[in-house]
Amino acid sequence: MILSGRDLTIGYSDRTVGEHLDVALATGEVLALLGPNGGGKTTLLKTLLGLLAPKAGEVRLGERPLGRYGSRERARLIAYVPQSHAATFAFTVETVVLMGRTAHGNLFSRPTAADRAVAARVLERFGIAHLSERPYTMISGGERQLALLARALAQEPQFIVLDEPTASLDFGNQGKVMREIRALAASGHGVLFTTHDPNHAMRAADRAFLLRQGTGIAEGATGSVLTRTQLEALYGAPVDIVTDTQSGTSAFLPG
Repeated sequence: MILSGRDLTIGYSDRTVGEHLDVALATGEVLALLGPNGGGKTTLLKTLLGLLAPKAGEVRLGERPLGRYGSRERARLIAYVPQSHAATFAFTVETVVLMGRTAHGNLFSRPTAADRAVAARVLERFGIAHLSERPYTMISGGERQLALLARALAQEPQFIVLDEPTASLDFGNQGKVMREIRALAASGHGVLFTTHDPNHAMRAADRAFLLRQGTGIAEGATGSVLTRTQLEALYGAPVDIVTDTQSGTSAFLPG
């Protein structure tokens, strides 16, 4: 299955954010969306998710326009992890993760034993099972982000869309999320994530899409797209490349 946007114009009622955007994500691959602040990344994500209607063009999920899917059917196919989440109610972490199971049942029905088994499995996968009975309002920002990732996976979707998934994570948990993104693709999920760090894109993504001021300036395999020239054009700033002579791996640094 493919999630795609064709010749999209994106934005809001009072302004256009981007035009003539073509983007596609297949199950089993990872696509990284990079660009400076205000470049349209989050707006594009929300359009692909159906949270914003395109001003022109079309979003399709498989063979059907996204708008032809009901909200529950869409939730069984696409999960979304936003960049930030303000905790309001003191639900337990387990309850937050179980909210992902509403795509498979009724919002007001009690979780089944199967739902709790799924929640337990994803909590363990992200290393936060010990937090299951803790109030969501009483854990760290990084732990909340992991809980939201677990909630998304509990939906058992085909596609997972993540807006800056490592923004509030410490160095170790950033690595954990990058490994999980690759593992999700290996198990057949399509993963789209935004990032400001080209090193994360190089490590975890198969392809990269570079978005500047609402214009797609490059798209393709990470190794061909993530170059000094392309990144300097994307961010309007110098970029240095550091290469490990033994492994041959490279890292990008701001110049």
